Amino acid sequence: MRPAQDRCILHLDMDAFYASVEQHDQPHLRGKPVIVGGNRRRGVVCAASYEARAFGVHSAMPMAQAVQLCPKAEVLPVRMERYRQASRIVFAIFAQFTDQIEPLSVDEAFLDVTGSRALFGSGVEIAQQIRHRVRVETGLAVSAGIAPNKFLAKLASEAAKPDGLKEITTAQADDFLLSLPVSALWGVGRTSEEKLATYGISTVAGLRTLSLEALRKHFGKNGARLYELCRGIDSRPVRSDEEIKSVGHEDTFEFDLFDPDEIRRQLLSLSERVASRLRRKELQGSRVTLKVKYADFTTITKSKTLDMGISNGSAIFREATELIGKTDCSRPIRLLGITLSTLEPLGSGQSDLFGDKNRERLGRLDQAVDRLQRKYGANGVLKGSLLKDDSTR
Repeated sequence: MRPAQDRCILHLDMDAFYASVEQHDQPHLRGKPVIVGGNRRRGVVCAASYEARAFGVHSAMPMAQAVQLCPKAEVLPVRMERYRQASRIVFAIFAQFTDQIEPLSVDEAFLDVTGSRALFGSGVEIAQQIRHRVRVETGLAVSAGIAPNKFLAKLASEAAKPDGLKEITTAQADDFLLSLPVSALWGVGRTSEEKLATYGISTVAGLRTLSLEALRKHFGKNGARLYELCRGIDSRPVRSDEEIKSVGHEDTFEFDLFDPDEIRRQLLSLSERVASRLRRKELQGSRVTLKVKYADFTTITKSKTLDMGISNGSAIFREATELIGKTDCSRPIRLLGITLSTLEPLGSGQSDLFGDKNRERLGRLDQAVDRLQRKYGANGVLKGSLLKDDSTR
């Protein structure tokens, strides 16, 4: 493996991505506080513009709390397909500079440009070119961190926000790291931070006073990693072929669910969307997990492992319905989620003789639905049971 000091790693992070896309598409929102995640009554903040963040709004915050902090904010629903469209353009730009790309989400990635410097210039020059291309082609801002490893590159991009660029060289690492709080290190959560505080340690400089043996004693396997990170050492490669562990989707509802028929309808909708995502990735999963969050924010999960992988919406719905039957549906439900894990390539598994023809029929139907949805959008083709009957209203 190439020595860390010879590597050139970029961490690229779109600034307030969802909110920035909305401000780009709706120019009258530029310079105003924008919150993405549902409506003013229900939901969770998925993204907040920097104007909204100034009021203390942040992602994963309950929408009701966010609106209290920033009552004049424009609250918008999530438009995931639009964000994916913008993401595809951005990642296509990344790919013009290197094929060593490790996506972290739709708006964030590590790039190893070590071998690209002979063609495109230094790491800083490559980051400048990417930022310019993203701005020209999408109208969006991307912050960039450049460093000899992933850990320092991530810290650099965070320091560069919003809409900035920062490089941390090996020679600069100590000056940058030593004054940081220990919470800036990966793996230091609240519990670890409180534990370190009992030893009078609150900064990276203080952490360096502990020996490797002491850190291993107090933090186990994580102690060795802390020893390296506080010295700016991180040998992990950029993994462009990172295995997908699970595929899922969840919805937070505007109003709590009580009605069993409505619960089933929402489960079917989730099942169809998860199935579509699986097929797009040419995967199937044999472990189905149902997530239920009640109105009091209590959350439970139920799982079932199948003999064979599935990617059909009706099959996923059947398993999810069985799992919801093992929960307390008499309580108002705020959120439902379905996830498929233990993934394998689509079509894998043993045949069961009499089930082959039925699976082939379902497979052809799924392919037809996928083609229509690609042409007309995700809501262009729906099962009849997903359509609400307005005749009684």
